[in-house]
Amino acid sequence: MTTTSRSPSGRAWQRFRRNRLGYWSLLLFCVLVVASLFAEVLSNDRPLIVRYEGQTYFPLVKDYPETVFGGDFETATDYLDPFIREQLTRGSNWAVYAPNTYGPKTLNYFAESPNPSPPTRANWLGTDDRGRDLLAQLIYGFRVSVLFALALTVVGVLLGVVTGAIQGFFGGKTDLAFQRFIEVWGSMPELYLLIIFSAVFAPSISLLLVLLSLFGWMGLSDYVRAEFLRNRQLDYVRAARALGLSNGQIIWRHVLPNSLTPVVTFLPFRMSAAILALTSLDFLGLGVPPGTPSLGELLSQGKNNIDAWWISMSTFAVLVITLLLLTFMGDALRDALDPRKQDA
Repeated sequence: MTTTSRSPSGRAWQRFRRNRLGYWSLLLFCVLVVASLFAEVLSNDRPLIVRYEGQTYFPLVKDYPETVFGGDFETATDYLDPFIREQLTRGSNWAVYAPNTYGPKTLNYFAESPNPSPPTRANWLGTDDRGRDLLAQLIYGFRVSVLFALALTVVGVLLGVVTGAIQGFFGGKTDLAFQRFIEVWGSMPELYLLIIFSAVFAPSISLLLVLLSLFGWMGLSDYVRAEFLRNRQLDYVRAARALGLSNGQIIWRHVLPNSLTPVVTFLPFRMSAAILALTSLDFLGLGVPPGTPSLGELLSQGKNNIDAWWISMSTFAVLVITLLLLTFMGDALRDALDPRKQDA
């Protein structure tokens, strides 16, 4: 048996891998996130590379006027225009397009039916009520949701760990003062504050991240506080004090590593909550700025267009799959880090 497999982290990883549902959920979720990071390559109305009249162009990273490809205007090229497409395929010219030839803001002016249009060969999942490709909206909206949830989770974990560590390690009046502050701060109406700030300031993802971070740390702080209150009384902490280590050294080297189990366990569930929070705010019109791909906005469109079943079903499927993967990962992490679990 290797040293890694004998260590606590190695045994926890082996238990996690034995949970096939959680392990494969982690792999699938990572694949989806990495794929969404390359959304411009998967779904874009611009070619990835163009070879025209002996010259090579990269429209994905640079704008070219229509006159470069035989057009009449100096405006940016519309690569979905039938004339431009014919120019790019004439003779020895060629272009490599993304698998889905629509971006998140691209309007399909050549749809076969009024918007919202049902799934067709051109739009695999149909269009929304503005004529935008639904598949592109889902790909980019998924990326926005996951990255926002990841950022909110990181900020919330940092704040929760710091405040919980201070309360639990020092205790006494410090703990009491923090607890009273949390009680007052937690009683503030978060939704009303979001409504007020959205009316005063221009909507932005950074503003939304700051506002949600102000309240998202308190739940985790309680768990970290409880772990520190328990661990600070153990013999290894007393031995560290006897050796003359400072409070910062004891917290960083000894107490914190032994108090991270609830932090790691709750990470997938915190990401799920962050995705749901962003989706709910977007559904109410209090989330990301208008024009930003959003799962919540698509759900709102589905509510307003009951006959356009493809909008609601596609968006609901993306949300359900994402939340299920995170839930399975969280359950597997909880079982893997449970000290009562014994290796088979």
